[in-house]
Amino acid sequence: MSYLHPDSVLMIFCKAPIAGHVKTRLTPELSAEEAKELHIELTHRTLKLATLKPLCPVQLWYTPSPDPSFFTTLTKSYPITLYQQQGNDLGERMNNAFTLALKHYSSAVLIGCDCPSLSTQDLQEALSALHQNNTCVLGPADDGGYVLIGLNQLQPELFIAMPWGTEKVLDITQYRIKQHRLHYYALNQQWDVDTPNDLMRYRALKRKELS
Repeated sequence: MSYLHPDSVLMIFCKAPIAGHVKTRLTPELSAEEAKELHIELTHRTLKLATLKPLCPVQLWYTPSPDPSFFTTLTKSYPITLYQQQGNDLGERMNNAFTLALKHYSSAVLIGCDCPSLSTQDLQEALSALHQNNTCVLGPADDGGYVLIGLNQLQPELFIAMPWGTEKVLDITQYRIKQHRLHYYALNQQWDVDTPNDLMRYRALKRKELS
């Protein structure tokens, strides 16, 4: 396949769809089974977005699962390759993914699988920014975190001792970026689906897309 950015890679982090282990903050608004189905729906939405245009190779990084059949099935529907996340916490797993990716590509972008606000244009913008003297790209989120991070050099200090899942993640990351004098590019504000209010926003977005 001919890619617009063949020297870059898009990595998607995804949890195994196990009821009671995904989208737990959406209960009791959703049952554990409904939350699992939403996670699967968002995963497919993300993979469709990532592969809609041939921007760059796409990798799906999954968490360990006793039954990886969900992920292997995805490779039949989307042009992706599978990798298993390695590490004791999210920061270590992200840094390990970048370590492997940047051995083979000049830049890498990492996203989750639950951000319906991201567009193909956002991904294109992030990939282009990494070719324009920017060491780091972030997609800031409304909740104080970020939904996308891109690098063209390893920066392990951005992932160590980070209070993941809190509203402090973005501020701390930006502080460390400034502290290490990294060239930095920010996308437009984004949002992901974590809370009941996010779920309402996602349902409204779907209605708008269908209208």
